[in-house]
Amino acid sequence: MNDAIVVLCTCPDQASADRLCDALLEARLAACINQLPAVTSVYRWQGKIERSQEIQLLIKSKLRHFPALEQCILAHHPYEVPEIVALPIAAGHLPYLGWLDEETR
Repeated sequence: MNDAIVVLCTCPDQASADRLCDALLEARLAACINQLPAVTSVYRWQGKIERSQEIQLLIKSKLRHFPALEQCILAHHPYEVPEIVALPIAAGHLPYLGWLDEETR
């Protein structure tokens, strides 16, 4: 069964994004993480509409690692309530999915 996932997480700056990426990769909770710079997030927080420049992380992992991955993000993220959303990968290039599996063992 394919349990590959992409986890979305935004970070407020490059330093926090780099720290989080390093922690996830060192723990083998992710095989690859893309950093998409300068995304604008628009959201409601504490009753007000906010706009922030953030770095969007696309974290490739496995569903079986999600609980540990979530805890790692919570331990290293500066936000009180960080975005942690897992999306299933319904299909993909089999060699890539195999590599993803190997890198998260």
